[in-house]
Amino acid sequence: MKPEITSLMEKYEERIVGQSTNLKLLLSSILAGGHVLIEGVPGTGKTQMVKTLSQLLGGSFNRIQFTPDLLPSDITGSTIYNMKDSSFQTIKGPIFTNVLLADEINRTPAKTQAALLEAMEEKQVTIQGATYPLEEVFFVVATQNPIEFEGTYPLPEAQQDRFLFKLDIDFPSFEEEKNVLKQVIENHYAESVGAVLDMETFLSIRREIGDVTLSDAVLDYIMQIVRKTRETESIRFGASTRAAISIGKAGRAWAYLSGRDYVTPDDIKIVARPALRHRIQLSPHVELEGVAIDQVIQELVGSIPVPR
Repeated sequence: MKPEITSLMEKYEERIVGQSTNLKLLLSSILAGGHVLIEGVPGTGKTQMVKTLSQLLGGSFNRIQFTPDLLPSDITGSTIYNMKDSSFQTIKGPIFTNVLLADEINRTPAKTQAALLEAMEEKQVTIQGATYPLEEVFFVVATQNPIEFEGTYPLPEAQQDRFLFKLDIDFPSFEEEKNVLKQVIENHYAESVGAVLDMETFLSIRREIGDVTLSDAVLDYIMQIVRKTRETESIRFGASTRAAISIGKAGRAWAYLSGRDYVTPDDIKIVARPALRHRIQLSPHVELEGVAIDQVIQELVGSIPVPR
């Protein structure tokens, strides 16, 4: 593992307190070339978490506040007529960046959501018939508020499947929250942090992750987990093949961040929960009983024999 990554993780945890596992999962996702859906109540530092990551990576950052009147062109860009030059000019939208924060994505209609999700999948944008490639490092983090549903447009399951992880952001511990409060009140909390690496170094790290060993035994373990979601009575709709691919890619990135050049079953256990919680749908009787989806995933993964 490159020393720049170690330094980045240390600075990230110093900056964002009480979210150690989620920070590592967020970094694993961008290293695996995926995108992340974050759910958490307002004021838990979701925006700061994403913005800080982009600063440490030395990449560009844009934030879009999703609203009911937002149009697809507000994200992708548009073509306008320049009367001075008597020509059409393309104005690129905020999607042309390295790290994009789609704030409260469920506040905007399906047509606008689809414009963003298509770009995530295709890594390109079409504006008035012309196709423009996005940045080689393109990472979308979309947020949702779990406590307000009035006037929202929930993401369909097929669109949620485009995200590598779904992360649940909880409140930090008493002491951690107290430290944050102290830093902000005493003005010891800087608005920005310096970059630890650049995009070229980041891309070289991605290539190194491609060399992390994913054995046939671990691949079988991933497949058993995913196929079990389709056979379990408590799950109405199981995970897709894309889920298995996501778990494998994320497992490699997690292993790399853990200082190993091979993936273990424990790596798969860690990444399986955030990779599956938005891809499976519980049976009605299980939902009525109030069983949490994370509990179902944990029991499911625990029921599968771990390969040696």
